[in-house]
Order: sequence, then structure tokens, then C-alpha cells
Amino acid sequence: MDRMIVPLGDFLKNAGVVGLRYLLDESGVDEENYGITEDGQGIWLRREFVASADWTDMYFKSFVGKYGASTVYEAVLDKIETILDCGESEEWKPAGCKEDLKFINDKLLSKSYQSGFENRKHEMANPEIYELLKSSKLKSNMEKDELLRRLQELREFLEQPLCEETFSMKSIIYNYINRFWDGKSFLLRANAAKDMRNVFDADFSEPLKKYAVASHDKAKDLCIDCNGRMDGKEKISIAFMKDQADDLARKRSAFWNCKVDAYLCPMCAFVYSLAPLGFNLVGNRFVFLNVNKDVDSLLAANRVSGKSIHEAKKEDDEKYSSWVARTIDILLREKSKELANIQVVSRGRDEGERYTFDVIAKDVLQVLADENVKKDLKRLSEHPYVKVGKDYWNIHEETILNILRYHKQYGMINKLLKMAIENSGFLPGVIYIYDIQCRTSSIQRNKEHKPIGGEMMNRYTVRDEGYKLRNALLGAKGTTDDACIRGTVYQLLNALSVGNVEHFMEVIMRVYCSTKLQVPNAFIEFLKDRDTFVEYGYAFLLGLQGSHRIEKEERING
Repeated sequence: MDRMIVPLGDFLKNAGVVGLRYLLDESGVDEENYGITEDGQGIWLRREFVASADWTDMYFKSFVGKYGASTVYEAVLDKIETILDCGESEEWKPAGCKEDLKFINDKLLSKSYQSGFENRKHEMANPEIYELLKSSKLKSNMEKDELLRRLQELREFLEQPLCEETFSMKSIIYNYINRFWDGKSFLLRANAAKDMRNVFDADFSEPLKKYAVASHDKAKDLCIDCNGRMDGKEKISIAFMKDQADDLARKRSAFWNCKVDAYLCPMCAFVYSLAPLGFNLVGNRFVFLNVNKDVDSLLAANRVSGKSIHEAKKEDDEKYSSWVARTIDILLREKSKELANIQVVSRGRDEGERYTFDVIAKDVLQVLADENVKKDLKRLSEHPYVKVGKDYWNIHEETILNILRYHKQYGMINKLLKMAIENSGFLPGVIYIYDIQCRTSSIQRNKEHKPIGGEMMNRYTVRDEGYKLRNALLGAKGTTDDACIRGTVYQLLNALSVGNVEHFMEVIMRVYCSTKLQVPNAFIEFLKDRDTFVEYGYAFLLGLQGSHRIEKEERING
């Protein structure tokens, strides 16, 4: 057979499949050498290509391409550029660059960077520039011309492709890759001072290339993942993958008859080593959507570029929400495909954290696929922040998280309406959050997918009644300032937050008695059940606090 098949498997294997496709695409491999199997359940590779490819080179370049922009190496170059820019201005203040120089010295002279330099310096141009840094650190009290000259030389030295790979990979290995696997190749402690490429080649690439051309007709061992045949010298313990198996040489009691059989073939081991490429770095977490339907869906859900990772890291306050909105939108583009549950796997960047698993259920996807919900989320994303004291609250992100976690939005709505009382200003975002909550409830109740327009109109009718009452109360006072009704609104919000129908209606009756308006018949709906009371109650309060006015202004402005 002239093809090798990499099938889908558990979440880490699937992340490796995504990583493999990323590696092949980024390396510019001709499409005649790989593709997706006819049944969509795996990736095929031409055996001759597997045996001849430079897998180590592709591995290193792919990781630098994806994670390089968020490494210490990149931060050092940014610091150098900042100081050089300051040096060109007339307002040069050496003390102002003291912290940046300390950062440059400390990071470039770390043990891992020095060991990387020692292994590759014979291939680098002008290695004496780094040697000079080791013997004479950069200091703010240097002569300006000397300092700027050395920084320019250092920048040119660092921008060599070989330096970029060497120093970037040192950061990537100890900040990204070792969150997924350890104790093997360049992450084996005994290999710390050795050339990274050489040890990876010996542990992963060469075994894969030999495995591709070897005959396994008489092999007796089976790969625990793909069930492929392999001989005793080819099998690789799965224990190098974190949290997947203990030290199999010492802890054999977990296996039948104490005979360890948790071994991978070289092909599967290489794919597992690519798992970090399949995860996306979203803020401070690695995230993976385990869509197990087929390879196309899996790739669509987890497609990412190095640039977006760098931006996700910089935009630290808008992380998970942006990622969810983007990936879910990709999944929902093919409307012909039936929606199915999606497993979300994440792992923190801290070394001690473990994998966490969440499920985005089918009914949640139906909510996120709703056109009106998508429009409301888009509006929230345009102005996602609300100031709370000295901090900022991302209401866009929290709204999405509430949908994913089956939390109702009413806690947010109540808090925003109270903030409007305290700050004397209605917050437009609460309108969209309320609309999302109502549509979420209707979609989840309506399993037959009937139109929900009628339900929404009932709520809008109640909101209209609240706005009429507002106008009547302000008109009686001869003012446009709603300070006179804030106490009433506050009482009604408190009653809603605890589900106290009696107190809510008592306040309503008292307020209506002070006007010429009649209590709306729609209020009878309040008495049906708690859910109806809460939904209609907040609709009424949105009107009472002036949501019509805000929507009118938004239509005029936009």
C-alpha cells in the first residue's frame, strides 16, 4: 500500500491531526503527497513522501510560524526597536530605558537561550555580538552612541533566520510544547544542553521515516491508537503525553497481567507531538474544539494563524468571547449540516493546570445560530465594555459565556439596570442582552422550531406599557428627568431579583393609581409562573427606564 493513514481518535490525536494539516499547509507540501480520506475520517500521506520528508525542519518552522510572534524573542526585538526610536529623538533620557535594557539582558542571557546559542553559533553570522553581550551587558549609563550601536548590531544579529528559530523555539518549548508533552526529545532533562533539532530528529523524525519503509508482515505488537503493526524496537510509550499515562516502566499494575501495551507506532507518536499546533492560544488558555464528525469539520473549527494568536494575546480583555464567536460562526456556515454537540477542551498556560472539558450542546448551537441572536451579539461586540468603578466589565463576553453555561442573563440585566439608576443614564447593551435571553428561552422551550415572533411581540407589548407609564409619570411632574421614578424602579428590580410577584404587583398598583392609566391586561400573565413573571417584568422595566428613547437615537445615528 503506497499510502499511510492517520485516523481521527481521542481529543489529543485530533489536535495532532489539525497540527499535521497545519504543518503540511505551512510547509508548502504538494497536495499530491497528502489529502483527506474518502470517508473523511483521516488524513492520508504518500508513503514515499513520509520516508523522504524533512519532518524536523517542518516541525520547527511550523511552531515558529504559529507561536513565534508571542515569544520572549519577539518581545526583546520590540524593546530594542523602542530604545532605538527614542535614541533618534532630541529628548533622549538614558534612565528611561533602564528597565527595557534589563529585560533584554535577562531574557537573552537566560540558560535556555545560552544553550541554544552554544549549539548553533558555528552556523550563525557574527556570533561575537552575542559573546560580547555575555561579557558586557547593556547599561543605561553607557555613552549614547555606543549603546545605540550595540543595539543596532544586536538587532541585526537576532534577525537572522537561524537566531529567530533557535531563540523562538527555546521559548516555545518551555512555554507551549511542554504543557502537552514532556520527558522526551528536547524536553528530556538529559538533552537540555543538546541541539534541539538533533534530538527531535533522533526521537521522532528518523523513527517515522524508517517505519514508513519497513515491512511489518511479521510484527506482533499493535499501536494502541491506530492498531497498526510494529516491532518491539519501533514502539513508543504514550507516557510522554502529559496526563495520559504514568511512567509505564514503574507503574504496570494498571494493565492486565501487569503487561504494558500502551505503545504508539512512530506515525502516531509524531502526530501526538503535533498536538500543541492543533490548540489555539486564547488569552491565557489553550483551547481546542473536538468536532469528531469528520476531518473537514475539525479543521474548520480550529483553523488559526500565528497573527491571530499574537492579537489574541495582546487583546487580553477580549479573549474567550472573540474566539467563541469566530469559531461557532465558522461551524454554522454550512446550514445543510445537522448541528451536533461539540466538546471544548482547554488547558491553562500554568504548568500545574490540567485539561478541562466542556460541551457546547446542540440546543446552545441553535441559539447561537439564530439570526437575531447573532445580530444582538454583534451589537454588543461593538461596545463590549461597561465601567464598574475603576474596572471594566466585558458584557459581550459574559453574555456568550452565560449562553454556553446555561446561565440566564437576568443577573446581568438587573445589575445593568441598577447601574443605570446610579449613573443616571440608560445602558443600551441591556436591550440586546434581554433580547438574547428571551430568544434563548423561546428556542429552548420550542423544540418543534415554530416561529417565536408571537412570543416576542407579547414582551414588546409589555415594554410599551412600561414606556407609557414612564411618560405619564414624567408628564405629571412636568420634567424629562427620571429622577422621580428611580426609587420605584429600584423597588421593582429588587422584587424581580427574588421572584416576589406580590411585592412587584403591589408597587405597580400603587404607581398606576397615581396616574390616569389602567393596569394593562398583560399583567395577568405575571401570575402564570416565575419564568413568565421575570421575562415580562424586565420587559416592563426596560420600557419604564426609557429603552424606546435609546433605540430611537440609535436608529437616527446609525
